[in-house]
Amino acid sequence: MMYTFDNVTTLTSIIPDVSSTTAPTADFPKYAGYICCAISVLFFGSNFVPVKKFETGDGMFFQWILCSTIWMCGLIVNAVQGFPTFYPLTMIGGLLWATGNICVVPIIKTIGLGLGILIWGTTNMLSGWASGRFGWFGLTPEYPTNYALNYAGVACAVFRGFIFLLVKNESDLRINQQQSVDNDSQPLLYQSMKGVNSLTDSRTLIVGINEGNYIDRLTPLKKRIIGIVLSVFSGSLYGLSFTPCIYIQNNYKGASQDGLDYVFGFFCGIYATSFLYFTIYCMISKNKPNIYGQAILPGIVSGVMWAVGDICWFVANSTLTEAISFPIITTVPGIIAAIWGIAFKEIRGLRNFLILAFAFAVTIAGAILTAFSKS
Repeated sequence: MMYTFDNVTTLTSIIPDVSSTTAPTADFPKYAGYICCAISVLFFGSNFVPVKKFETGDGMFFQWILCSTIWMCGLIVNAVQGFPTFYPLTMIGGLLWATGNICVVPIIKTIGLGLGILIWGTTNMLSGWASGRFGWFGLTPEYPTNYALNYAGVACAVFRGFIFLLVKNESDLRINQQQSVDNDSQPLLYQSMKGVNSLTDSRTLIVGINEGNYIDRLTPLKKRIIGIVLSVFSGSLYGLSFTPCIYIQNNYKGASQDGLDYVFGFFCGIYATSFLYFTIYCMISKNKPNIYGQAILPGIVSGVMWAVGDICWFVANSTLTEAISFPIITTVPGIIAAIWGIAFKEIRGLRNFLILAFAFAVTIAGAILTAFSKS
């Protein structure tokens, strides 16, 4: 059978031209990015409220429940997105995040909640912002419209951490003195200041780790050095957890530019790493892990809240870039958490309220400066 030129033209017209296909893009307007930032801030600042009054043991089982829930949420997003291309590299981001989270226990044991959260929270923000702003690890550098506003916003974010450290909390004092805390007095302020990139409830980590171990035998100086080093390490991993996903978007030909297409791979990395660590934990405990049934349902609720917050963060990264989203999402949840702390009467006194008011003003100013740095 012979084809004329017209026949060939007709045939080729119905065959997709692979060379001309373009990568799927995120069709979100800029204001959607700011809306997602607001949702992330609200959920990251509140995701531990459901488990506040429930015993969760040493935190390992609780974390596994949260990670299982997060994976399920990621599966739903993957289905809604039409099962986009799965890049195994995205799982590295989840591994980084989960590994950083494991360091929380020794950090609390060595330097306490206040200093630990200040260091890893600030390092988280700086590493995430800098990797996007300056193009670390093969990323495409992100240039804000107004450099001065962007740098000023980051400076406010760092300064606000030192202000929050001045807030005195009765529960915090008990933690430093006794290394334990009851179910009703864990400071939500501190939970959420670390909670933007940490699954494990600090209260659950403290319960059950009071037995003597090598950390207890260290000198105060060695404890401080180890705690600070681990805090920097943990915060750096939190801040770089998005890097593999963004690297794929910047460097893989035809890769989707929609951040939601990478949620499932990232969450798979979180669950796989958590499952590995939980298995190791069971082996170390000689198959006698601390299981708390009452933590299951609250853990599922917390997992959904964390997953929604992180999913919105993916959208914010795609729409606004890391240089804008990170300073906002890693700092503003402290305000939400502080409000919960006041509601639960964990933060009291005129001095604390004045400090919080100043911290709120600095945090909001930093978020506004950062938001307007890309107009």
